[in-house]
Amino acid sequence: MSANPRKKLRIVAPVHGKRKIKPDPSFELDLSRHLRTACTPTILLEHYSRFAIGDGELDHLMRRAIWRAVARKFGHGVRIDSGVGFKHLETFEIGDGVFIGAQAYIQGRVDGVARIGNHVWIGPQAYFDARELVLEDYVGWGPGAKVLGSAHTGVPVDRPIIETDLEIRAVRVKAWADIGTGAVLLPGVTIGKGSIVGAGVVVSRDVPPFAVVAGVPARFVRWRKGKSSRGS
Repeated sequence: MSANPRKKLRIVAPVHGKRKIKPDPSFELDLSRHLRTACTPTILLEHYSRFAIGDGELDHLMRRAIWRAVARKFGHGVRIDSGVGFKHLETFEIGDGVFIGAQAYIQGRVDGVARIGNHVWIGPQAYFDARELVLEDYVGWGPGAKVLGSAHTGVPVDRPIIETDLEIRAVRVKAWADIGTGAVLLPGVTIGKGSIVGAGVVVSRDVPPFAVVAGVPARFVRWRKGKSSRGS
């Protein structure tokens, strides 16, 4: 009798997390400097729409060049896949070796900050209410996972909720953490270093370092192996 194929286990080497980052070529840096001085951010964002969807080398180059020209900070070796959307790109700080998957959307705020550290991997169709957001180095972000960084107060009760004030609460995902596919982080939470948030989890409170959480709402499952020797 043959083994059940669903019980087979394969271990393969990581790719993104161990990728060596080379400095972007000088012509690309020069192009971004030229765009920054020759065009207003509004004009650059209009140009971005011409390159937002394609998968050709020119499309990838121009997406990087425009982001670098507009963003507060933009690192080397960044890949922005097709259909990535954003708001208030001027508030973004992007580290080295970042990958942003197709159709992800990052919604900044004019007086906020969206900080994405080095070697962060963001899956397709992710959504970030990035009005006050920090993803530290080597964070993995599953496809379709979401951050909600704000919520309406609902006060006064005699007005439509969408007419009431917004409470903006910072969301921070510390280094090495991994956020599962379809997970949701609610306003104000901090995900501890090296922790794992399972697929589909709704996180409403802080997650300690090197913890594994699952369920709706998120509940502690176990510590990762070796946690005590790693510290926090």
